[in-house]
Amino acid sequence: MKLFKSKPVPMIGLDIGSASVRVLQLSETPSGYRIEHFATEPVGKGVVVEKSVQDIEGVSSAIQRAVTNSGSQAKQCAIAVSGSAVFTKTISLPSNLAESDVESQVQVEANQYVPYPLDEVSLDFEVLGPSPRNPDMVDILLAASKSENVESRQDAIDAAGLKAKVVDVEAFAISNAFELMRERDGLSKSEAVGIFDIGYDLTMLLVLRNGRVIYTRDHPFGSQLLREETMRRYDMDEEQAGFFERGEDGPEDFEDEVLEPFQLNIVHQISRALQFFASSNEYSPISTIYLSGGSTSLKGVAEMVQRELGLTTRVADPVSGLEIAPSVPHASLMRHAPNLMVAMGLALRGFD
Repeated sequence: MKLFKSKPVPMIGLDIGSASVRVLQLSETPSGYRIEHFATEPVGKGVVVEKSVQDIEGVSSAIQRAVTNSGSQAKQCAIAVSGSAVFTKTISLPSNLAESDVESQVQVEANQYVPYPLDEVSLDFEVLGPSPRNPDMVDILLAASKSENVESRQDAIDAAGLKAKVVDVEAFAISNAFELMRERDGLSKSEAVGIFDIGYDLTMLLVLRNGRVIYTRDHPFGSQLLREETMRRYDMDEEQAGFFERGEDGPEDFEDEVLEPFQLNIVHQISRALQFFASSNEYSPISTIYLSGGSTSLKGVAEMVQRELGLTTRVADPVSGLEIAPSVPHASLMRHAPNLMVAMGLALRGFD
C-alpha cells in the first residue's frame, strides 16, 4: 500500500489556435484546482490556418514567448488537434471481447469508417462503457487524425523545448473543461448542452450529454470577419483593429455599425449549426448553449443569441471559482476566459 500519493509532473495545457497560442498550467488543491501559470501570445497571419500549422517556426516562436511570459518551468505539455483532418466516431463491439482482441477489432472498424488510408493517420480509441442501446455491447470512441496534422504540432513544440505527453482532440478537451462548469452552473449531466466555439477562421458546434461528446461539426466562420470589417471601415491595420480583443475602447459607432451586424451573423451561424444537428442521428433537444472563443466576451453577444433563438445562452468561463496564483495576471486571465476552454481541458489531462 502506498502511504504517499506521488505528485503529478507539471504539465502545460497548450492550445495552438489560428490567431494565438494559449498556455495554462494547473495544480491540484484539496478544494479543486489552482491556476499557477497563464499566458497568451499572438501568432502571425497565415502561421496557422483552419487549425492546420503552416509555419512550424512561427508557431514554435509563439509557444516559446508564451511559456516564458507565463513563468512556467514545465517541460511537458498536452496539445490538441482539430479541423477537417480529425475524424471521430463511436462504434460498438461485443462486451465479451478479450482486451487483446479489442485493438485488432478497432483496426478493422477503422478501416471501414476512417476516410483516409490508415498508414496516413494517427489512430487512438477509448472504451466508453456499456452501450445504452444494447447491454451486450460496449461503446468505443474512435479518433483518427492525419499524421501530418499531429507531426507538425509535435515539431513545433519540440523546437520550443517542450515534449507532448498528451495529444487530444479539441472537442474532447472542451468537454473536459465543461465538466468543471456543469456542476457549478447547476446543469444535469443528462441534459444535452451545446457549445458554440468561435475560432479565428473556423467555428465548431459540439453537443455534450452524459459526459460525452455526441456531436461535432465545423463551420467556415470566425472572428476574423469582425477584424477584417473593422480594418476596412476604419482604415486600420491588423494590430489596430484588435482593440476589442484587448478590452480597449473603439470608434464611437463601432457597436452599432460593426459589432451588432457581427452578433447577428453569430445568431445566424448558430441557428444554421443547430439545423444540421437536428438532422443528425444523435439529435436531442438543446435548451442551453455556451459561447466560447475570444469574440464571445464582447458586450451583448450572449444576450442577443438568447433573445433571438430563445435558448438559455451563457458565455463559457472555465476560470471562475478556481484559485488563482498571485503571479497570474488576473485581469488578462478573466478577459481571455471564454477563449480558454481547450487550454483548460488540456491542462486537466495532467491529473488523469
